[in-house]
Amino acid sequence: MRRYRAAWALPIAGPPIEDALFAIDRGRIVSVGSDGGQADVELGSVVVLPGLVNSHTHIELSALAGRVAPAATMPQWVAELLVARRDAASGAGEAPEPEVNAAIERAIVDLRRHGTALVGDVSNTLATVDPLRQSPLAAVVFHEILGFNPSDADAAAARAADTIDLSGDGDVRVSLAAHAPYSVAPSLFEALRRVTAARDPDVPLTVHLAESAEELGFLADGRGPWRQLLERLGVWNPSWRPPACGSVEFLERVGWLDSRVVTVHGVQLQAVELAVLAQRGMTLVTCPRSNEWTGAGTPPVERFVEAGVRLAVGTDSLASAPDLNLFAELARLRALAPEVAASVFLAGATITGARALGWDNQFGTIEPGKRAALIAVALPATVVDVEE
Repeated sequence: MRRYRAAWALPIAGPPIEDALFAIDRGRIVSVGSDGGQADVELGSVVVLPGLVNSHTHIELSALAGRVAPAATMPQWVAELLVARRDAASGAGEAPEPEVNAAIERAIVDLRRHGTALVGDVSNTLATVDPLRQSPLAAVVFHEILGFNPSDADAAAARAADTIDLSGDGDVRVSLAAHAPYSVAPSLFEALRRVTAARDPDVPLTVHLAESAEELGFLADGRGPWRQLLERLGVWNPSWRPPACGSVEFLERVGWLDSRVVTVHGVQLQAVELAVLAQRGMTLVTCPRSNEWTGAGTPPVERFVEAGVRLAVGTDSLASAPDLNLFAELARLRALAPEVAASVFLAGATITGARALGWDNQFGTIEPGKRAALIAVALPATVVDVEE
């Protein structure tokens, strides 16, 4: 067992500890406090906190860094993303398959370098599963399903579930995701819910929700740029009828308004909708830099906090953010919501994300029995508010 001393520790599970002493044995936290005992290692003027939880990424898009420009609207950005991704997959563009794989590996190293211990990754191809398993990171990889016009929703959901291990073993667990209400048919949402509940009722699911104003319009009347994109891609369902409701009510109708569902973005959610998410014990992952890049808008961060929804933090992908640095994401959150306590954002980048991903028994706080997945951040000479 080794004992470490630091100027400060942020256990997240409790208040900051000055002159913190913590003990680690065989990769596990034994104790943390300020009892003034002897330390084997003096860390000096640093604050120690749990490894960060990046709750929403698309690591497989890392080869598209710098290849999809910021856009005025999200449908415009997605159209450009599809072109860039098609070129990368075919090798016709600047990122053939070997470069895609190399970019995934670089992104994992970058996540680790910026203090991330656990990641929630969304993947269409599951190309990130093996690289993550070979890395020090823990993860939940969500196999993202799209299908606005499935011929057999139950069969499609069963095939998706058959390709993964829903219960998950080791440090990389694999589950399912429905992309968004404008790209997944209601019948497929329902089938994905049924198949996961039957195999593992506790497995987390995820969905992009209320990310853009265009999504709200599409759900209201079935018109607009999302429909145009679906038609252009040849996947429009002429028998589909708009639900004429908001994004949260849509989730309710398809059975996805559940505490195991991790919703992402929520830029367009109103206070009454956020209150529903809070009442159901659901988590909302905010990715403000990506939202601004893609033209989705600026997330109403203070509204998120006021509603009491469980707020986690993600960077999204290198196709829509300059880096995978969760501290940079926290800095953007601070600029958008200067009145929100720093402790709220720190919890969002640690325990709230760990809880949403089903890893809170191992990550997210400095407590006895949890993994010693800890990071140290250098402090200035004078510290007024260590959490800030």
